[in-house]
Amino acid sequence: APESLMQALEDLDYLAALDNDGNLSEFGIIMSEFPLDPQLSKSILASCEFECVDEMLTIAAMVTAPNCFSRAPPGTEEIALTCWRKFSHPAGDHFTLINVFNAFKEASASCTNQCNKEKWCRDYFLSCSALRMAETIKAELVEIMRRIELPISEPDFGSEENTLSIKKSLISGYFMHIARDVDGSGNYLMLTHKQVAQLHPFSSYYNTRRIPEWVLFHEFSISEDNSIRVVSEISPDLFVELAPQYYFTNLPPSESKDMLQEVINHVSPISTVEEQK
Repeated sequence: APESLMQALEDLDYLAALDNDGNLSEFGIIMSEFPLDPQLSKSILASCEFECVDEMLTIAAMVTAPNCFSRAPPGTEEIALTCWRKFSHPAGDHFTLINVFNAFKEASASCTNQCNKEKWCRDYFLSCSALRMAETIKAELVEIMRRIELPISEPDFGSEENTLSIKKSLISGYFMHIARDVDGSGNYLMLTHKQVAQLHPFSSYYNTRRIPEWVLFHEFSISEDNSIRVVSEISPDLFVELAPQYYFTNLPPSESKDMLQEVINHVSPISTVEEQK
């Protein structure tokens, strides 16, 4: 549809993938080397700057592969949740996926055959085929990075600096996928429109006492009861630092936008003083 095409072009423009004539920019050409959606490609390229490439490639592989969490058989839901909580990361689902991927790699290294690997996945209610596919996807992404001579930083998952770097990389690509909990009960209003969504049941935040106010999400699904999937906590400060100003100005009016504007107004005087120095 023409509306969808215009929206796609607008999104590419926000991501700096187009030049002033509407053709692919140099940055957009590099993004197009990856067989991924543009936002994910942008996050990977941003991770080169923030030196968290290995972790970002893992996230890209995990969200591109099928869902790694298997549907628990009736009566075993609580057992499955207990197993999944072992992989939970306080920063959110993107980080939880890295934990799952790393645990699968460690299990694969210790398993003597394929049957043991599949048993490990069954024990943790995980999909072995999805995780194997994620391994394949990551290996392909590494090859693309090497072919186009992009730097691959050493893994540093677990440090505070690395966690912040991953969030910055994610926001660089997914600033259009930000939502805010408007009532403290998990009703998330997306910044781009007035749609309200809830956390997907597979989220590590689901059915927990701690519900983050501001989140970045990988995708929104109408078919799954208006849910946002793969969700991680962010701060408004990081959003206003990394989201393009022309994207922010085009956001529809909302209480969330007013709150972000207050953050910008608070930061701006400091920036002005530093520039004068």
